[in-house]
Amino acid sequence: MRIAAILLAAGRGERLGTDAPKAFAELDGRPLLLHSLDAVRSSLEGAVVMVTVPQEWEARTSALVGNSARVVTGGDTRQRSVAVALESIGHDEEPDVIVCHDVARPFATAALFGAVVDALEGDGGADGAIPVIDVADTLKRVDDGHVVETISRDGIVRVQTPQAFRYEALVRAHREAGDESATDDASLLERIGLRVATVEGEADNIKITTLGDLRLAHMIGRSRG
Repeated sequence: MRIAAILLAAGRGERLGTDAPKAFAELDGRPLLLHSLDAVRSSLEGAVVMVTVPQEWEARTSALVGNSARVVTGGDTRQRSVAVALESIGHDEEPDVIVCHDVARPFATAALFGAVVDALEGDGGADGAIPVIDVADTLKRVDDGHVVETISRDGIVRVQTPQAFRYEALVRAHREAGDESATDDASLLERIGLRVATVEGEADNIKITTLGDLRLAHMIGRSRG
């Protein structure tokens, strides 16, 4: 099975409050980008890895990653960044599977990468696979500062990355999406009726969005030794 991976690192990270894009925020003395790239490369041995980065950050990224990944100039949305990474794949290097992972999730394990890829295998395999976590909190819908209703948690989950897709399915989903926007690639597959399986996510696989998340990430890193 030929696998390629897209590491999405083109976000500006305004909510993190740093001058540099989120991918270059430091976690335990190293850019977040390198932590997440290590997770991808150690989990998907032999995979072609593409890193999408903001415009004007290509040279710095290339200096950091060397030959371990291909640097691609990302778009102004996550969806566009995936699309341009797909467009950069030559016909002679088309993979069977594409794995999309957010640079803001540095603690995803090899077991999680393996689980989403395994969910695609065989004739009965899905077109895509995503990790999910059950929702523990009570959910309420709010309008103008007041509670409108309480929402049942039944069947509601939180979604993580890495997400794995059959290559042809992901290309088709992006092609047919047009100008529609989506916060993850699985949404695009859902819209055209393709099958997306779920696997159990990981509690430590947090998404670093704010300074509070970054502080939590330092604690998780220390607990892992």
